[in-house]
Amino acid sequence: MTSGDADLTRSDYDVVVVGGGHNGLVSAAYLARAGLSVLVLERLATTGGAAVSAATFPGRPTRLSRYSYLVSLMPEALMADLGLDVSLVSRSTASYSPVVRDGRPGGLLVERPEGPATAASFRDLTGSDDEYAAWREFYADVADLAHVVAPTLLEPLPTERALRERVDPGIWRDVVTRPLGEAVERRFRDDTVRGVVATDALIGTFASLDDPSLVQNRCFLYHLVGNGTGEWRVPVGGMGAVTTALAKAATEAGATIRTGAGVSAIRADGDGAEVDWHDGDRRRTVRARTVLANVAPWVLRILLGEAEDPETKPVGSQLKINVLLDRLPRLRSGVDPAVAFAGTLHLAEDYSQLARAHAEAAAGRVPSVLPGEVYCHSLTDPSILGDVPPGTHTLTYFGLHTPATLFDADPEGAKAAAVARAIASIDEHLVEPLESCVARDAAGNPCIEAKIPQDVERDLAMPGGHIFHGDLDWPWAPNRARLDTPAQQWGVQTDVDSVLLCGSGARRGGAVSGIAGHNAAQAVLAAR
Repeated sequence: MTSGDADLTRSDYDVVVVGGGHNGLVSAAYLARAGLSVLVLERLATTGGAAVSAATFPGRPTRLSRYSYLVSLMPEALMADLGLDVSLVSRSTASYSPVVRDGRPGGLLVERPEGPATAASFRDLTGSDDEYAAWREFYADVADLAHVVAPTLLEPLPTERALRERVDPGIWRDVVTRPLGEAVERRFRDDTVRGVVATDALIGTFASLDDPSLVQNRCFLYHLVGNGTGEWRVPVGGMGAVTTALAKAATEAGATIRTGAGVSAIRADGDGAEVDWHDGDRRRTVRARTVLANVAPWVLRILLGEAEDPETKPVGSQLKINVLLDRLPRLRSGVDPAVAFAGTLHLAEDYSQLARAHAEAAAGRVPSVLPGEVYCHSLTDPSILGDVPPGTHTLTYFGLHTPATLFDADPEGAKAAAVARAIASIDEHLVEPLESCVARDAAGNPCIEAKIPQDVERDLAMPGGHIFHGDLDWPWAPNRARLDTPAQQWGVQTDVDSVLLCGSGARRGGAVSGIAGHNAAQAVLAAR
């Protein structure tokens, strides 16, 4: 596929973007709008990377967000800048966490916005109003931190000191300087409440809550800082609607997008860089003043000529299961399924369960009780369903503490075990087994698709299946960091002056945000 500039013989550009995921498209749109010549090279047949929608099951028109599935971090200012025709819709339920205590099914409901039902749910679960008061205080403190950090994400990097001086020392300590588990255990008493708070630190990140590296803290911050609110919203039309709009913005601005264009090498020199790529028939070479790498830093090093280093390869940690249902299942607690499934349904995510699952996975075993979260996007956005029988719904499961290492020896066997345990964690709280509600495809097979980190690596070339391209960095510069060049100032530098990061591996990358793409574009423009 070719779009934008029709001259396929052109051999030089101001900027070549390697990778047509959402960040690469953001960079291309900004730079082309500024008058630069831009070529985007995408290995796959379509742009979008992990942010795509597809009719996954034969004979079923429903378009599922196969990999990434919600939007929080994408700044509204960025969407306005590029004129994106994308609607992000709030979910009516924030979360529901089914539990069984003393043989009695129940659950914790958090509305959006929180109201009397939320307060009553906390009281019924915990026996008092204390936990809800602690909950409100904690998230008010986190919101204060988010309101300081979020506006800086589209600006040159602030230093840690500059941000710390604007934030209450208590929440800075709880989120930034001490392992998050300390704050969770100090502020909350109930096992379920603790777990609901803790899960935002573990999405796609294999760590304990007391890990001294604080990788869990950084994951937590990214999940709660988006637009100063941390709200995760559903894109109408699925995740593919976001990247379709971005591709349109880039091509209308004059960028050229080539799909089916696998890049094999980047050779930098004092005046820019050459990029080797293959169009399916023959090898081509294009020259650019600047190359923007929308690939993981580990992959970029290989493209620049370094040897593959297994020791530094990222390790992803997630189990993604996409399901199509004939009907929503009923819950043993009696809560309306349209309420419980409308937000994030937390499964086996009590604080103690998270700790046990991490210990088992760290010992090389698929957790016996697998923690995970379920989302029903079609309750918020029925447009993705297509022409289907009444009652049809999507279900997306995201499993925690499933590092790629668990699947290395026997990928299919370990995947089958993990999927079975994921479904068991759902069935524990259902009146009827999930299997009885699963739709069938045209061949009569259950509409269930599972992706382990190895699948993500194979499908999307994300090393280790790591959805963040590697461990997340703090979204600010260390106090002693060098901020001499535009690339350093925007957090997109590499060891090569003419090659910049524009993807999730940049300092403020991670999730579907476009922030890294914006910041790489700003660094290019500032250096001209």
